[in-house]
Amino acid sequence: MNEKYDLHCHSTASDGSLSPKEVVERAHQQGVTSLALTDHDTINGQQEAAESAVANNINYIPGIEISTTWENKCFHILGLNIDPQNATLNSNIKSLQLLRTERAKKIALKLEKRRVPNAYEAVVTMANGGMITRAHFAKFLLENSYVSTQQQAFDRYLGKGKTAFVSTIWADLHDVIHWINQAGGVAVVAHPLRYKLTASWMRRFLSAFKDAGGQGIEIITGRSSADEIRKSITFAHQYQLAASVGSDFHTPENQWVELGRLAPLPDNIQPVWELF
Repeated sequence: MNEKYDLHCHSTASDGSLSPKEVVERAHQQGVTSLALTDHDTINGQQEAAESAVANNINYIPGIEISTTWENKCFHILGLNIDPQNATLNSNIKSLQLLRTERAKKIALKLEKRRVPNAYEAVVTMANGGMITRAHFAKFLLENSYVSTQQQAFDRYLGKGKTAFVSTIWADLHDVIHWINQAGGVAVVAHPLRYKLTASWMRRFLSAFKDAGGQGIEIITGRSSADEIRKSITFAHQYQLAASVGSDFHTPENQWVELGRLAPLPDNIQPVWELF
């Protein structure tokens, strides 16, 4: 049987539209054999996903996507094959969860000044106990006809430098990698080309990531072009990082990004799952 890995996706525990159980069921329908649910700054969906994986005969890999700040830039670091019960990880992500709540209140306040009322109450209801992300605000803006697409919500209100953007200092890069390693996991740079770094900044960042104990880099995402895959593989070889693959699936409504729909990992690189 061909193995099919997807090590980056989201559920209602953060900004996905399906419950952890539904994500696993959909992954099974798409032929995924090994799955990691990696919600933003939370492990709340892990138990439900793991139980569903048993029922659907999927090899389940516990995961998380943690927000980090390095040199005043925001990055997302995946923690794969973590122990969700780890005390170090759990106590530290609580502080990030509080940061997310504070950021949500500030975004809502800025939107109110732009004559967009009641955003905070709406996103809290929408998140239903999960992590509030900017995607929730984008959905709110779309549903209430302030914008015509979710992307427009970022372009007009939520993106960096826009009227409702709130700059946030997330956890330190070294700290995040330490938490992941303490939890027995492997730290992986999520979607490295999305940060739009220059070559010199990318070299500095990957050197810092590697020096702090990071071990992997996401080579293939749901939107990767052949050129982007080649670039990412070059980074992986340069910094001796293992290769990860993940769709970054959030919702079935986005037909461009589907669980398990990923380019094959080339043979000339070490897969991250060999480190688990």
